Amino acid sequence: MSYRLIALDIDGTLLNDHHEVTPRVREAVRAAAEQGAEIVLCTGRGSTSALSVLNDLGLKGTMITHNGASIIDSETREVLYDTVISHEHAQTYVTFFRERGIHYDMNTAFDLYVEQMNEEISQMYSNMLAIPILRSEEEGFPERMVKMSIFAPKAVLDEVEAEWIGWHHELQTVRSGDSFFDVQHLHASKGKALEQLANLRGIAREHILAIGNYYNDTAMITYAGWGVAMANSPNEVKAIADEVTISNNEDGVAVVLEQRVLR
Repeated sequence: MSYRLIALDIDGTLLNDHHEVTPRVREAVRAAAEQGAEIVLCTGRGSTSALSVLNDLGLKGTMITHNGASIIDSETREVLYDTVISHEHAQTYVTFFRERGIHYDMNTAFDLYVEQMNEEISQMYSNMLAIPILRSEEEGFPERMVKMSIFAPKAVLDEVEAEWIGWHHELQTVRSGDSFFDVQHLHASKGKALEQLANLRGIAREHILAIGNYYNDTAMITYAGWGVAMANSPNEVKAIADEVTISNNEDGVAVVLEQRVLR
């Protein structure tokens, strides 16, 4: 199969656990691009953070960010598509976060806002190559907000997830990592954004390869003609994939590209 579009998750997939793109992975991704495949980073990260990874790869192009809530052009910084969440719906969740002392941020397509920081949270954003903007509670929500994210220990988020089961949700809640939960528009997903981009490009889904590792990757893995889960994925993610490769610490992305694109 000739793959014209390759969608790559970043954290836990493209990057190893040290938040690095290894030389083998970088070489394989660049080689696939040189052969004519469009490389699309498809991530839960914000656009500015994802741009750092794209630059590290030495590539330019379109990125799907915020779990599919925005599609942006990396060169012009044009927002090609976004799903905006209403302030009214967002307020319900923010009240919940504040009552429990859970750290949260507010995201537009390019900017990330927080109300407070500490050393642990600052280090987390540094690892993600994100630069938060301090915004007071009195300033309210930013315009064209596409996502809110919460950061807390896994045990805390497990409790949040259990409590949310009984909610009637006006927004979508997506577990994007053991310590991360995202809140976004009901119609936002990596799979739907990938489909929208494919339609713009005139690319059939059988010519799309997608690689991911977590629950927020399932929609793009199932939409793609060939969907791959990393060995470090939860079992539920592995179960819906066409293939399971080795882990992000063993250059799993490079192995898939070498076998299926560069052979």
